[in-house]
Amino acid sequence: MFRPEASVVMPCAREQVWAVLADGWLYPLWVVGATHMRAVDEGWPQVGTRLHHSAGIWPLQISDDTEVLEVDPGSRLLLEARAFVVGSARVEITVEPLGDDRCEVTMYEYADSGPGWFVPTALQAPAIHARNTECLSRLRDLAVNRHHG
Repeated sequence: MFRPEASVVMPCAREQVWAVLADGWLYPLWVVGATHMRAVDEGWPQVGTRLHHSAGIWPLQISDDTEVLEVDPGSRLLLEARAFVVGSARVEITVEPLGDDRCEVTMYEYADSGPGWFVPTALQAPAIHARNTECLSRLRDLAVNRHHG
């Protein structure tokens, strides 16, 4: 079965990637579809904390949130991304060090409630893969270039 995931080798240390993931205010800069941050719970990305953001273009924005379900700091985040009416998805992000200031970042996503849950994984996978490949490209750019001036 084709898993709806995407992976990218990034030319930076995993700490640089984790620094972007751990800064909730950067979420709309790398997540395709997220357009506006409303709030970041104190302690993000600890289990139970949430990002409060909007998706879509104004004036048709949907308020939603993303909650941390599991975390292994520096290595793995399991998130539940919710969108009003649309349902929710589980998103797992792993960061594996490859040595010599490189790491591999993988995003695995699947719908777990709402209308998307009824769509077979084989049909979801190509769109999710394309979206997450773009997310990882943006994440890479932020991780590599954020502290260079």
